[in-house]
Amino acid sequence: MTYRPTHAQEIEIPDLTITQRVFADLAQRPDDTVLIDGLTNASLSAASFIQAVKQLAGGLTSQGFGAGQTVALMAPNSPEYCIVFHAVGWAGGTITTINPTYTASEVHYQLMDSGADLLIADTACLDVAKEGSGGTGVRQIVTIGDAPDTPSLHSFQGAPLDQQAPVDLDNHNAVLPYSSGTTGLPKGVRLSHRNLVGNVDQSAIGFGLQRGEVIAGFLPFFHIYGMNVLMNMHLAHGGTLVTLPRFDLERVLKITQQHKSRRLWVVPPVALMLSQHPMVDDYDISSVELLMSGAAPMGPELSDAVEKRLNCTVLQGFGMTELGPVSHATPISGPRAGSSGILLPNTLCRIVDPETGEDMPAGQEGEMWIKGPQVMIGYLNNDAATRETLTSDGWLKTGDIAVVDQDGYMFIVDRLKELIKYNGFQVAPAELEATLLTHPGVQDAAVIGRPDPVAGELPVGFVVTNDANPSDDELMAHVAATLAHYKHIHHVIRVDEIPKSASGKILRRMLRQQLD
Repeated sequence: MTYRPTHAQEIEIPDLTITQRVFADLAQRPDDTVLIDGLTNASLSAASFIQAVKQLAGGLTSQGFGAGQTVALMAPNSPEYCIVFHAVGWAGGTITTINPTYTASEVHYQLMDSGADLLIADTACLDVAKEGSGGTGVRQIVTIGDAPDTPSLHSFQGAPLDQQAPVDLDNHNAVLPYSSGTTGLPKGVRLSHRNLVGNVDQSAIGFGLQRGEVIAGFLPFFHIYGMNVLMNMHLAHGGTLVTLPRFDLERVLKITQQHKSRRLWVVPPVALMLSQHPMVDDYDISSVELLMSGAAPMGPELSDAVEKRLNCTVLQGFGMTELGPVSHATPISGPRAGSSGILLPNTLCRIVDPETGEDMPAGQEGEMWIKGPQVMIGYLNNDAATRETLTSDGWLKTGDIAVVDQDGYMFIVDRLKELIKYNGFQVAPAELEATLLTHPGVQDAAVIGRPDPVAGELPVGFVVTNDANPSDDELMAHVAATLAHYKHIHHVIRVDEIPKSASGKILRRMLRQQLD
């Protein structure tokens, strides 16, 4: 059984690189401010951005880092980040984006695996970048900002490269973001220009983006959510980005108030803060009509709490790096609490029984498979993982357990590999976490399974509590009062914070280490 889009017509995806697609929009509004540094208020017009991209692309090409080369970018969000990203694409290269909080060993691994030739790093990351690049194929390091004995990005600018360097839109690696690595080593995800362009245009329709929207861009651009949904989609569809190097509640509120932002792009931990923090009341963010959450499922309780606090509509989407990143988005006209939305245009979906391989009807759980123009080419240097994830006829196995209702709305139950098996029952950690979060004394929570010789696994809750500091028995009773017996929490562990990736996903492997 194949699910198809029910609310949108198919769209024609233009034969353009991602930078050509962005330029096509920017050329129509050359005087508009499109990028603002949220720390310094320095800004770039559309025309200035195009010129800066072409000059850096020319410099990269003249110094041997253009077409066919791989450039690694290790930096927090800034207008310069956007310039580097698109200069590499315009020059016909491949860009691999590195988490700026990585350790030297993590940087080394990504540089080696991606085959990077050049590393562009923010000065704050320079020491780690230098250490991590040792013994790799990196021929030069360039800094965003000035640093002793290291060429700056400004010095790399050259004569403008006026035309897009030719590339294969379907098979060239436009970008190599690395998957979160929650299982096994991180994998380079090969995304083509077709993947990126397709998903930018699909997502703009699915999320109801309007021209002129100004947003606080704090979700990291090195991650596919920030990269293609925030950076590329807003630049390609009439928006303006106010970049922030990291989430800062006060700055986000100030930016939202100043620019009368129509929406906020968040992950569930940010939504939780917006629903609880007293600082929110100090700012006028009544312009916010929409709060868009992705990267991890948000339960209906948290969704309802944010809606009530901000007096806005809370919508979710579903995505993953391998999908460039979005396959589902909740329509503005038909929000549904707890749902990750409906299919984007040009996207197909199947819900497959992971044991039998049979397609499941509406209302039945199974692994979600996706097919569409946003599906990755494959994993870099990892044919085995590619074969495990992509079928021969182009379906991507997401590894997420989902259910689709009669109206086509999709609900994530949990990750296939994260399900807890208790006495033969399958227990979804996300459901227990959502229940724990409804307790007024809980600020954040995560649940994993602890091996047990009798039951198989016992659900264990990691909690961050507030001043109310509820007892373990009270928290376990709270869950027991809501969920079936096999979903009860058997042990509570108190922690200062729940470890999460930059995209907001719970790093369960780190929690499991605390059980060893």
